[in-house]
Amino acid sequence: MSLYTITGAQLAFGHVALLDHADFSLEAGERVGLIGRNGAGKSSLLKIVADLTKPDDGLVSRQQNLSTVYVPQEPEFDTDDTVFEAVAAGLTHARALLDEYDAVANQLADEPEGAQHDALMARMNTLQSSLDTSDAWNWSTRVATTLQQIGLNGEARVGSLSGGMQKRVALARALVVQPDVLLLDEPTNHLDFDGIRWLEELLVSLRAGLLFITHDRAFLDRVATRIVELDRGRLLSYPGNFSAYQTRKAQQLEIERVENDKADKLLAQEEVWIRKGVEARRTRSVGRIARLVQMRNERAERRNVQGNVKLDVGQGEKSGKIVAELTDVTKRYGSRTVVDSFTATVMRGDKIGFVGPNGAGKTTLLKMILGELAPDEGTVRVGTNLQVAYFDQMRAQLDLEKSLADTISPGSEWVEVNGQKKHVMSYLGDFLFAPERARSPVKSLSGGERNRLLLARLFARPANVLVLDEPTNDLDIPTLELLEELLTEYDGTVLLVSHDRAFLDNVATSVIASEGEGKWREYVGGFTDWQIQRDRSQQMALDAQKAAGKEAAKDAAPAKDNSAGRNTQQRAAKLSFKEQRELEALPKAIAELEAEQKAIGAQLEDGSVFAKDAREGTRLTERYAEIEEELLIALERWDELENRRK
Repeated sequence: MSLYTITGAQLAFGHVALLDHADFSLEAGERVGLIGRNGAGKSSLLKIVADLTKPDDGLVSRQQNLSTVYVPQEPEFDTDDTVFEAVAAGLTHARALLDEYDAVANQLADEPEGAQHDALMARMNTLQSSLDTSDAWNWSTRVATTLQQIGLNGEARVGSLSGGMQKRVALARALVVQPDVLLLDEPTNHLDFDGIRWLEELLVSLRAGLLFITHDRAFLDRVATRIVELDRGRLLSYPGNFSAYQTRKAQQLEIERVENDKADKLLAQEEVWIRKGVEARRTRSVGRIARLVQMRNERAERRNVQGNVKLDVGQGEKSGKIVAELTDVTKRYGSRTVVDSFTATVMRGDKIGFVGPNGAGKTTLLKMILGELAPDEGTVRVGTNLQVAYFDQMRAQLDLEKSLADTISPGSEWVEVNGQKKHVMSYLGDFLFAPERARSPVKSLSGGERNRLLLARLFARPANVLVLDEPTNDLDIPTLELLEELLTEYDGTVLLVSHDRAFLDNVATSVIASEGEGKWREYVGGFTDWQIQRDRSQQMALDAQKAAGKEAAKDAAPAKDNSAGRNTQQRAAKLSFKEQRELEALPKAIAELEAEQKAIGAQLEDGSVFAKDAREGTRLTERYAEIEEELLIALERWDELENRRK
């Protein structure tokens, strides 16, 4: 049985139908990625599932006592709270039950036997049952355990944390409830690469049903077992991850195109027939006319594929061949070194991605490359004829009170892109803004729409260097793919800061990565290429360290040769025969558990198991979590026996 089901849901804002007789269900253990255009209604659907809002019409059913927790895109906290208090707020209901239980117990102690005493006793029994069911007796331990699992300091003030750490606090507040269904709206926003990888591992190991909204394609590939697309009011389900969805969606659109072409051809033939006039009246049939009317109606109601953003960037004059040359540059803020002795040359046409944890200094390095910030040491030589256009992740460049038209072309009705004049209304239409919205203020736009407007403004100005700081936040997937295509074909230089791994892979020709402690290094290729090269370098350094250790041990070996046999006997003597056998068997057992977990993980990531057999999907999800616990116990036991043997 499904945890949650919506049948025939309808929801509209004004004349726009967000849900049009939509159906949706969520099975136990499923991880469903919800995708769709900006403004399609994804967040509204999430809030319906969270029971925060209701559809205009349709049937909603959920399992009895279903526990659902919703984590919004921008969680809100009392900034004066400690992390422990913020996470414990997720258990407000359980703590209220416990407080009431204590109050009833105190009243009961002072109440003589009688009707009031019996009523208090009955209430106390009810409360005890609720507390047992929700495991509320040990709420403090649950909070502490959750904080440990997520790696949070319970004593820290929420207001002092970065956006990424606050996102972790919001997740901890949700997970401490141990919900049956977890709902996440853009969970990767504000997280760096390490945070995103951590979240992926966490969600894959969860037993709860998961419904999440994201435009991060790599995240969808790793986490989702099913993709649900909200497309013009309908919910379309595709088993598997995002890559599987792309394949099936392309096939579906091709079939739809062929069928539409056939229908259009037949309709055109029938329209010619009906207009033949007197000559055709002798053979005209009532049935054929009725069929023509039906075909006209079907053509009018056809749900055509929604238009795509039309992106084009104003090409400025060519910059010099060298955009920037940095030689041994160092930048410090107080005692902290953000950039330490970094050397690089940025050439015209380079598309460079900057990667590193939040606060590593990516923006500082960008400003030095552009000559906006002087280094403390070293030299920066900036190239000639640079025309720089900025995309600001905080959208600080947008005046919220201005209209969309004035934002794009202040004081003029025309925009010039690549030497061609275009009316501002038509230009805004290229970015999917209807003419009636051109006079609306910027403050009326959603986050994704503001990003689209900022792109429209950015590309309306001639530039030969584009600086894009988190351009992918809040953009829908079709717009992301078009932006990738545009940047790939762009002749100028692109300096890109993004946590979207697929975007970096598809756009960047090289990556400048933070190596920690102010060290930066340039790698050829995109995000995946950087990961491979970095891991290879780390492995080579580790191998060299081990080789050096072996050489040192060999040099010291002659002095210990005589005692080697005695030491082995002494180590073995510390373990009983049974423990020695157990120690020898543990590596094989651990390897088998890891192999089983890997096989289950592959099945769960594929997602088809949930479509074929929901119970089997649930069983595999539970087994995956059990193996995690068994592995932890086995590794701890192996470590204990190995240390005793030494």
